[in-house]
Amino acid sequence: MYPNPLKSRLQAGETVLGTSLSAPLPQVAGMILAAQPDFIWIDTEHSPFGTEALGAIPVLARQKGVAPMIRVAMNDPALIKKAYDVGAVAVMVPQVNTREEAERAVEYSKYPPLGQRGISPSWPLVAGEDWNHVVKTANDETVLVLQLESQEAYDNIDEIKKVPGFDVLLVGPMDLSASVGRIAETGSKEVQEIMESVPKRLEGTGIAAGTTLGDLSEIKEKLGWGYRFMNVGNAMGYGAEVVRKNLDELRQGLG
Repeated sequence: MYPNPLKSRLQAGETVLGTSLSAPLPQVAGMILAAQPDFIWIDTEHSPFGTEALGAIPVLARQKGVAPMIRVAMNDPALIKKAYDVGAVAVMVPQVNTREEAERAVEYSKYPPLGQRGISPSWPLVAGEDWNHVVKTANDETVLVLQLESQEAYDNIDEIKKVPGFDVLLVGPMDLSASVGRIAETGSKEVQEIMESVPKRLEGTGIAAGTTLGDLSEIKEKLGWGYRFMNVGNAMGYGAEVVRKNLDELRQGLG
């Protein structure tokens, strides 16, 4: 269970595929984990819950060989620390627009001497892992994902990618669409040109380009563009669509 291989796989140039957790319930998490994603995205930015609602879900994911990734609400040391302490292998920080903001995210995410994260993780006690070993080696396991969600961030990408200590630059298509004046139009030319460019701009850095999408054909397209960290929709969204289609078909049969 420890260390989770997500970081080493990214460092080896592999492509990793995940999906998101729609509700902080062990039953829901268990069903999603059974699909064997490489990581499970737990969103505490837009969802109406925080890390205190997760309980042992991150540990459950680790036990299943899946890397729990928690997106925090903002680039805040308290939120980032709590996310890792509850068991996140990866933490995603939204709306990182400058080199200075990227540097702060790294500082908040790493134990000394690489950063200033405070030391007292709780998840090893829940999981039965050697607490001292986890603390001494955590910097070698933890993954840091920064989000590129604005024109400003894209304009600063050459400076952001120089910051050591983060692993993934993940494009957020929705916020990016708003930033370029095409709100909610993620398929617009302005958004797509930036998305196609990001993997090329990261070549040779060791930083993986990431994004999140639901449409399978678009996911395949982006993988072809060089994206190596891909969130593949969510079970609730996919499941609700199947239920809708089944209901429509059955109602048509009823005349």
